Amino acid sequence: MATSEKNLSEFNTNDIPNGADFRIGIVVSEWNGDITGNLLKGAVQTLESAGVKKENIVVKYVPGAFELPIGCQWLAENDEDLDGMIAIGCVIQGDTRHFDFVCSGATEGIMNVMLEYNIHISFCLLTDNTKEQSIDRSGGKHGNKGVEAAVSCLKMIALFDSL
Repeated sequence: MATSEKNLSEFNTNDIPNGADFRIGIVVSEWNGDITGNLLKGAVQTLESAGVKKENIVVKYVPGAFELPIGCQWLAENDEDLDGMIAIGCVIQGDTRHFDFVCSGATEGIMNVMLEYNIHISFCLLTDNTKEQSIDRSGGKHGNKGVEAAVSCLKMIALFDSL
């Protein structure tokens, strides 16, 4: 594996836009809450370290990953001041194809919301084979994908603002 033993969440703080004027929504799945909680923590810490004010980070919870798209849609419809969003979830492979349907539906749904509402949504949906892989990617040896999603969100908002 190319990512073995590497923290993929390291970034140069000088490359991150100042988020002092940004308002960011985060939709978090409650399913696998230990994992999504760590992802949320990483995202919020990164946003705040980039200057995003606490009161400008709107966090909403949905039951599972399949509900992430509708959570993002409702947030986009009801908070017109949002500059960007982060969708956080975790689906771990089981013995059935349920994993495939949930991952596919959540992915396509988030993309549809992003395009329909013309707002960037950073995709932070872990789709791992084991709980250990999820732990490794939510603050473990491979870093925290919540951090990476926050960095992506900040960069996309700055890009959009520059156009």
